[in-house]
Formats: sequence, structure tokens, C-alpha cells
Amino acid sequence: MKELIVVNNLTKKFNLSRKQQKIGRTKEKVKTAVDDLSFTCYEGEIFGLLGPNGAGKTTTLRILSTLIKPNNGDCIVNGKSAVNEPAAVRQQIGFLTSELKLEDFFTPNYLFDFFAKMFGIEPEQAAKRKKDIFERFGIDKFAEVKVAELSTGMKQKASLAISLIHDPKIIIFDEPTNGLDVLTAKVVTDYLLELKQEGKTIIVSTHIFSLIEKICDRVGIIIDGRMTLCDTLKNVCAENDLETVFFDIFQKVRGDE
Repeated sequence: MKELIVVNNLTKKFNLSRKQQKIGRTKEKVKTAVDDLSFTCYEGEIFGLLGPNGAGKTTTLRILSTLIKPNNGDCIVNGKSAVNEPAAVRQQIGFLTSELKLEDFFTPNYLFDFFAKMFGIEPEQAAKRKKDIFERFGIDKFAEVKVAELSTGMKQKASLAISLIHDPKIIIFDEPTNGLDVLTAKVVTDYLLELKQEGKTIIVSTHIFSLIEKICDRVGIIIDGRMTLCDTLKNVCAENDLETVFFDIFQKVRGDE
């Protein structure tokens, strides 16, 4: 299998304000969100990054997506460095996060066309892709409705459509089903499996065991910014279910906390 994403010794630290120290009940002035993290994703697979809130999953994906830079290490995405060649990496990835906020005043139609122009997609190609994706997710019925008036699920679908506007080879989803109702969540997960069948490489971060078990080929368990286990789902769950494996690891890492 071709190594499409290689994360090498990734470390990211954040300075903590006094308020953040108080909230976190710590006197430490620096928080290490990602701690010497390494893993590999192969072409045509769905890789799950599993961990509790605050484990470093989102930070890792933001570095991988070139939104922030690490203190140390790098992510090589299809031969391009996220640190040194961010523009080349962005051309190859689609990144969807629950933190992505579409401007309330605009419509899905306008936003899709705007980002299509940003990516330099020809009008005819953009129109065809919009038709396909909008119909696939039922956005076509709400194409001229302002984002502020859309449901949470429809906003997520519109964000998904815009993230995939350039038909990226690599798709990165941070908590793809977070805040969605069960019907919309199923639409999203089914679509991820379809994208895999098309040969896309997909990374999802989540704290939901069932999502990993349903769609992922391989899983990396991250706790306190460190990779504690990374293997095929079949090997990880050879003797116990994923939830049991995770909490066994978590207890060993955290002790009696």
C-alpha cells in the first residue's frame, strides 16, 4: 500500500493565559497538545484518530491541514510538506470541522460558487459538481436559503459540499457526526464509505467508538497528545471490542485519575 500521509514526530505547544491556567487548574504556562506524534495513513483507506476531548486530535488535524504550524515535526501529504509546502497540500485535501462557520448572510449557492472560483475550477465543471453534491445531500431545495435560516444538519451538509468542492484526493474530518441527528449522521457516514470506494483517503477524528468500528480500516488511539496504539481495526479488536481496548489503555496511561 502507498503511504499517502506520514506524520513524523509532531509536537505542538500552546502558551496558557492566566484565565486558561485557572480553568485548567494548573500553574503550567505551556500546554503540550501534541507530543512527538507519528503515524501513517495509506492510500484508499479510512483512518480513525480516536481519543477523548482534549487528547490533541483537532490540533493534529489542523496541523495536517496547514491551519497551524507545529513546534517540531512535519506532515508529509502525498509527498508534500505541510510545513514547507502548505499551498500544495491544500490543493490535495478537503478539511471539514465543526468549527467551520459559514457566513450567515450568504446562501449555499453563493458560497459554493465563491469557493469554486477560489480553487480555479472551471464554471461548467463547478456547476456539474454542485448539482451532483447538492442533489446527493438534499441541499438543492435550500440552495437559495441563507445559512442563518438552515438547520444544523443542513449547515453541516453545506459545509461538507464546500469542503469537497475541488474533489480532493484526501479528506480530513474532525468529528464528522458531532451535533448531528441520527439521520444526517447516517447520510454523512454512508457518504464517507462511498468516497472510500472511489479511492479517496480519509482521516476522521472522533471519540465515538461505533463510528470507528463502522467505517475505519485502521485506528490510532491518542491520549494526552501521544499515540498509544496504531494498527488495523481487526488487530486492535482481535480479543476485545474497541471500547474495552480503549479504556484498558486509558487506565494504564492515566492510572487512577
